[in-house]
Amino acid sequence: MRILSLNAWGGQQHADLLPFLATADADVVCLQEVPRAPGRTPDWLIYRDRSVELQQRSNLFAEIAAVLPDHDSAFFPTSRGELIGSDGPVWVEFGIATYLRKSLPVIGQAAGFVHGSFSPHAFGDHPRPRNAHCLRVFDYAAGHAVTIAHLHGLRTMDGKGDNAERDAQAAALASLIRSVWPGGERLVVCGDLNVLPGGGIFRVLGQFGLTDLVTSRGFSGTRTSLYRKPERFADYMFVTPDIRVLSFDVIRQPEVSDHCPLLLDLA
Repeated sequence: MRILSLNAWGGQQHADLLPFLATADADVVCLQEVPRAPGRTPDWLIYRDRSVELQQRSNLFAEIAAVLPDHDSAFFPTSRGELIGSDGPVWVEFGIATYLRKSLPVIGQAAGFVHGSFSPHAFGDHPRPRNAHCLRVFDYAAGHAVTIAHLHGLRTMDGKGDNAERDAQAAALASLIRSVWPGGERLVVCGDLNVLPGGGIFRVLGQFGLTDLVTSRGFSGTRTSLYRKPERFADYMFVTPDIRVLSFDVIRQPEVSDHCPLLLDLA
């Protein structure tokens, strides 16, 4: 089984992102920062937050589904707000998305908020709502089940260190995982956690027997050259000891986001 995790950055690197996802041949694709605007909208919209201005694909969720025809797709919004289009404001949902190869049956799943609740009328102030998706699938070829959870962790204005909100987020994530994972079998947790290596969430996930592959294998960070700040860590991939890691990599090229894709082959 191949699992890919990536913060898609709203599709800013759209021209490289879609071909990369189409050829990566991942069975499970876990994406964060995915916009969705159902209906006819301009292809590109503008997101503004204080001094930040970013281009966003208006319906990245559907565009990715179109290049992954062998996958079922699910979208989990955290909020809905206005982005700027060529003809004025456009309402856009923002959240995480999961794409699962159709040959892998879902035998259990849960999605829920790990911070806050759905914001239907504005993206709101930071820290904004965050959610996670956990699914348990059966791998016919390998003859066993695997549980996979992913999330987009909190962004707080005081940086990526531990705080009360992140402590509560870690506890909520652990509860969501326990609602799906029966214990005693393979478990993968991944995503843009927005934390520093060794933060509190590492200790919480360690209670499941999980070890992070990014830091334990000596990778120097998960950010591309498109990210201008000095901190290089944000994304992680945790696995339980019963997972045989055939290969794991932090993909540097092509640069499909300001985050690097994480790619795991497991048995």
